Amino acid sequence: MKKLVYSLLVASTLLALPAFTPAPAPAGAPTATGRKDAAETYTVQTQLSSLGWLAKKVGGQHHGAVPVKEGAVQVKGKQIVGGSFTFDMAGLVVEDTESPRLLAHLKSDDFFSTEKNPTATFVITSLKPIKNDDRGNNAEVTGNLTVKGITKSITFPAKTGVKDGLASATGTTTIDRTQFDIKYRSKSLLDTAADKVIDDLFIISFNIIAKKEARS
Repeated sequence: MKKLVYSLLVASTLLALPAFTPAPAPAGAPTATGRKDAAETYTVQTQLSSLGWLAKKVGGQHHGAVPVKEGAVQVKGKQIVGGSFTFDMAGLVVEDTESPRLLAHLKSDDFFSTEKNPTATFVITSLKPIKNDDRGNNAEVTGNLTVKGITKSITFPAKTGVKDGLASATGTTTIDRTQFDIKYRSKSLLDTAADKVIDDLFIISFNIIAKKEARS
């Protein structure tokens, strides 16, 4: 379950338009389409993008991936300024075992309840440049993550870039599953035996590639 974080995030939805939509122009001002600083929409390339997760438990761990269903990012100049993404929770996979029982359990109401909630979404609400860290992260991303119909704001570092009509964002973040009502074998539950605990925190790793839309 936790590898939703490992391949993520991010991170990492959303048919909704990306955040950072420019404010309405004053009366008489040039239209958005006529301004050089207007944000441009880049479409997420789902076959080139990925979201991975890593979940740990007492004595072991599991990892897997969740398909990126669709999404878009907004770009101004050479910077990503917004984005929205949808993830196919029903397509969740476990990569370190072929156990159909584990996969079915992760999709059940104990975990992601994918029959009732087939998608998860992430919408960027702010993105600001930061000094490059040792992982190459150059931006701090904040956005609303929705899992099982529950929305929480999360913030994480990411490496972003725009070049030759392509925009990219990669990174890793940690999510507290209990915030999304995923409490199976949580250490917070008094009836969970110590040797059966599954970590509340799981890691999401994401790699998003988006392409500039062709002008008609």
